[in-house]
Amino acid sequence: MRGWIAVLFIMPIFLAALYQSRNTIPLLHRWPSSSPAVLLNSLISPFDTRVYRTMSTFNHPDYAVPVTLPEGLSKEQLLGFHPFRSWISTLENSLSLQAGNRSHPFHQDPYVLRSVTVQSFDLFGGKRLGFLKLVAEVTNSAGEKLPGSIFLRGPSVAMLVILIPDDAPADTDERYVLLTVQPRIPAGALEFVELPAGMVDEEGQFVGTAAMEIEEELGLKIPTSELKCLSEMAGIPPQNDNDKLQDGNLPHAMYPSAGGCDEYIPIYMHERRVPRDTLKDWTGRLTGLREDGEKISLKLIKMQDLWREGARDAKSLAAVALWEGLRREGKL
Repeated sequence: MRGWIAVLFIMPIFLAALYQSRNTIPLLHRWPSSSPAVLLNSLISPFDTRVYRTMSTFNHPDYAVPVTLPEGLSKEQLLGFHPFRSWISTLENSLSLQAGNRSHPFHQDPYVLRSVTVQSFDLFGGKRLGFLKLVAEVTNSAGEKLPGSIFLRGPSVAMLVILIPDDAPADTDERYVLLTVQPRIPAGALEFVELPAGMVDEEGQFVGTAAMEIEEELGLKIPTSELKCLSEMAGIPPQNDNDKLQDGNLPHAMYPSAGGCDEYIPIYMHERRVPRDTLKDWTGRLTGLREDGEKISLKLIKMQDLWREGARDAKSLAAVALWEGLRREGKL
């Protein structure tokens, strides 16, 4: 009787494994000989659908951390990717602060970056590395883990462009802001209203990128010397070594999704007077680089309405908070 019960229990598992083997067996020749764990996992977990890809691993030259890459991504590509270099350097610096500060919450049992696994990547133009999806294993000696699933894309810049009618008095509060309206497929929107923004180039030139994006998206040529970084103006310089230890020397910028993405966005501002008759010409103007798939139209709103018009856009809300706070302190 026990024998029949065992057969009835094992048979469904055997049949499921046999069914799955129709897809897994033809792929066996693609698996590296050094990955028996992958094969074993597929046999003991017949109900788990997985994507099997050849992986390679190397130790990071600066931090001795094992880094695993998917097929098609080279060590040179990854190490040459500015967002990855910046992220791992910032993280290692923050981790190093645990031991040097007795008041640090993790001082007694510091966390360590154990490994990095790149799961997938996107190429811009078919060759330039654009986005990464990776997992960082960060644990302490007790085996406690910190969440480390990351979408790596690098920093961006946002531009608050304020226009004042040229016939308005010097102490006027009549100000207008230019917003962009464009498709944002990740948000499921075809007319997303937001502050103009753009990704920073590989050299990390923030102010130059801001000026270029203003010209491309708004049609305004602005010298970089006339741009003010509100994020840096609002930054509080560290008063002592403990202050430096607490922030980990993070950049003065807004992090829109720090729980899952490395992106940070400094907010730049430019203010100028323009003929009143030209203000109405801004709304509805089509801009953007069509060859890059940009389909952008402009929207002119009152500065006092920015918090409402840009309520879905973190850049707009950050710009309002910075602008109003700096004005209260007499810095603008």
